[in-house]
This record gives sequence, C-alpha cells and structure tokens, in this order.
Amino acid sequence: MHIHKFEKIWLIFGVTALLVFLSVLGVSAFYLGNQPPSCLAVIDPTKVDEHDTFKEPGLKKVEGKDWDYELVYVAQAFAYTPGTVEVPLGAKVKVIVTSKDVIHGFGVAGTNINMMVEPGYISEIVTTFDKAGEYLVLCNEYCGSGHHMMTSMIKVVE
Repeated sequence: MHIHKFEKIWLIFGVTALLVFLSVLGVSAFYLGNQPPSCLAVIDPTKVDEHDTFKEPGLKKVEGKDWDYELVYVAQAFAYTPGTVEVPLGAKVKVIVTSKDVIHGFGVAGTNINMMVEPGYISEIVTTFDKAGEYLVLCNEYCGSGHHMMTSMIKVVE
C-alpha cells in the first residue's frame, strides 16, 4: 500500500500532537496534582440556614489556613446573601457558595471566578483580589423569572 508523502506528514503530526497532549495531561494530573473538582462537600439544601458555615453569610477572617478570609454566600430565588461585602485589597479569599433552591451561577465580573452553584453541593474557589474596585456578582445560570435581578457586589478596598 502506498501512502502519499503529505499523508505521512499529517499522520506523524497527528500522532505526535496526541502524544504531547497525553503527556501534558499526565504530568498535570499526576505530578502537579491537578484534579477535576469533586463533590465531596455536600449539604442538605433544606437545612442551609442551620449549617455552621452558612448561618451568617459574609466575610470572616480565618487563622491557620492557606487563605486569610472566607467569603460565604447563599444563593436563593433571585438573591445572593450578603448583597454587598467589602474585601481587603490583596487578601487571599476562599469563596464558599451554596444554593437553597435551584441551580444558580456565581460569576464575578472582571475576575476568573465562575462557578455553578447546585442545591446540595458546596462550591469553593480560592482567589486573591489584586485590584481595588467594585466587582459585580452575577447569576450566569438561568434560574427563573427574576434571574436578571440576581446580583451582589464585592467591594475591594485598601
């Protein structure tokens, strides 16, 4: 069987690209420890207000962890609690979010924070706010007729 020269080149290129991709994936997963998010953090959506973490949503200073603050949000029909929160500039913050009712989104405009918030699960991300200003929190998953009103504000202050 005769394979044309250009077909051989494209075949070698495709196999090489596949091997490079699999190598990068393997190094990332096993050597660097990057794993897909797991759903180990679960919660009963009917008892969110009784859970220690979500009793008082807002910003809390923490000690002895890899981050300085925990920013706790509760999403429910067309509102985030708290509505506005102030975060110190340069602080390492763990954002913790859950939902009481339906699937919501949690996107912070101007940052790389973008989470799907599902009832029964706790979504978390650690970030640092390096730029002062106001950051709008938007629900980016359609959640019903009042979806367009579901916002919050994170103010990063010096």
